[in-house]
Amino acid sequence: MICRIWHGRTPRLKADAYAEFLRERAIPDYRSIEGNLGVQVLRRDEGDVTHFLTVTHWTSEDAIRGFAGAELLAAKYYDEDRAFLLEFEPRVQHFVVSAQVLSG
Repeated sequence: MICRIWHGRTPRLKADAYAEFLRERAIPDYRSIEGNLGVQVLRRDEGDVTHFLTVTHWTSEDAIRGFAGAELLAAKYYDEDRAFLLEFEPRVQHFVVSAQVLSG
């Protein structure tokens, strides 16, 4: 399993609206791709800025290509992101999940 992590920052005043956008537009997009195992959006308010981490889990690099295209580590942005984000980080991070424990 591969964990893909994207980081973005918004002005704090736009953070609630951006979180809603992620829930309504971005998460369904991730989930529509075969091989996506799940999505988490993490949020941290820090003064006038809010940080978001989108953490997705994938079955393989081929599955990620179905979402991100040929350049696996390139960040994917939506047109709507221009209204929210302070900058556009060009790359994401990938990690191989080497251990996992889930409560059930």
